[in-house]
Formats: sequence, structure tokens, C-alpha cells
Amino acid sequence: MISFFVRYLKRLVVLLPGIFITYISIEGIFPTLDSRLPLSVAILITYALGAYILIPAVIRFGRILLPARHPPTYSVTPDGFASDPVNIGVVGTKAQLVSSMKAAGWSVADHHTLVNVFREIFSVLTGKSYLSAPMSYLYLLGRHQDIGFEIQISGSRGMRHHVRFWATRFDAERPLQRQHLGHNRHKPDTTKPVLWLGAASRDVGFALIKHNVQISHMIHPDTDQERDMIVKTLRKAGELVSVETVRVNEPYRLVNRVWRGYLEADGVVAVCHVKPLR
Repeated sequence: MISFFVRYLKRLVVLLPGIFITYISIEGIFPTLDSRLPLSVAILITYALGAYILIPAVIRFGRILLPARHPPTYSVTPDGFASDPVNIGVVGTKAQLVSSMKAAGWSVADHHTLVNVFREIFSVLTGKSYLSAPMSYLYLLGRHQDIGFEIQISGSRGMRHHVRFWATRFDAERPLQRQHLGHNRHKPDTTKPVLWLGAASRDVGFALIKHNVQISHMIHPDTDQERDMIVKTLRKAGELVSVETVRVNEPYRLVNRVWRGYLEADGVVAVCHVKPLR
């Protein structure tokens, strides 16, 4: 019963900033814009300011005051909502990681810049390929991903296999379940072998985010399938030295921030040891 009230209290805390900002937008921002711009433009700018700037800023500030405290079994969005589960690991230097993933058919994602975002939008609207489209930022251990890889699904718009990786210092003699990963807020030296923790998932379309009505990707709920695909492509390319499966959690389900979205994971991380550079 207590957990029930706590859960709905958290939802109320998330809802209140949205109600407040909606009121400010309707009573303050929109009338000002409407008196100077055409109606359609005023509505569009009001929506963009509220959904993409004001609401995220308020929620992010709240997350600074009340940071999430959980083991690194899943990544979170910039405003702190649960997102892609951590389900893959690669041991090696950055050069080894990039070389092995490229050999397996994966493209390195471009940096998330305004120009690249417009290139991605253009590719979706026109149906043209953008094999290295940027990825939105997800956070693990207090920082966004260090590198991302993707494979576009041919014949579809906005659909792709993708994985984000975070470099972490680790003790090669200690099991993954007992690694002290909390000190990895700063990126380690990746010219030396590190453990790259990854969150693999598949975009299958577009949907609206519940708390701010932004447009986002819909993720296929079976994230284990994407982990297995990475292992399969690395093995097929002859890049795997060995792979071990490590259980870091019991099977779990995450309610995604998009409408009717959810993610499932079996709590297993496949740790891949890739070949040295030739």
C-alpha cells in the first residue's frame, strides 16, 4: 500500500511542473506571440518552448536536487526517466571497439549537433539513408554515452538497430556484479583496455513522450534480441575472442516515457572480448 502511494506521489511531482508550464504558456507566452505572429506560428513556437525547453529544464533541475540512485542496470534520459537497459559489454580499447564494430557492419553515430539533427529529419522525410545519424543522449553513471553505433533497417523510415557505449574502469579479476562502477563519472583513458558498458535497442517508429509531448523514437520492447544481434554480428565477422554472460539483475520491465512504450530485459549482460588490432 505504501509503495502504491509513493509511486503516485512521484507521478504527481512530475505532472505538476507540466501543469504550471502549460498555464504559463497559455496565459503568458502564447498571447505575446499571437499579437506579433500568425496564429499557426505562435502555436508552434509556444509548443516548442514548452515541450523542448521549459519542461525538460524544470525536470532536470529536480533531478539535480534528487538524483536517481540505482545500480547501473539501465540508462536514463536527460530528465531522469528510465530508458534502455544495459545488456552488452565489450572489453578493449576504443580503437579495438571501433574496429570490431565496423568490421561487424556497424556505423559510428555522428555527434549530436543541430546540423546533424536536421540531416536526420531530412533523411526521415525523404526516405534517404543516413547511416551514421546522431543519437539522442542517454545517461549512465552520471554522463551521456561516449560513442554509439547503428545499423539502419533498409526500406523503413526512422528504424534502426543501435547501441550506446560508456567507457568504465574495471578490475579484470573481479566479477561484473562486484565491480565498483560508481567512480566512473569521468571517462577513463580509452587508449588502454576498458569495459565498455552498452545499452542496445531497436527503433521501430515514432511516438510522443508522455510528460512533455516531444516526438521521440518508439523502441522495440525486446532489448535482449538486440544484445544477441551484436554478439552474432561480431562472431560472424570473426571479431570475438570470447563472450561471457553475466547476470546483473533479475528479469525486469521498464515503463518507457513514450505513450504505451515499455522495455523488457532478462537482466543478463553479454561481455564480449574482442580481437586485438592487427
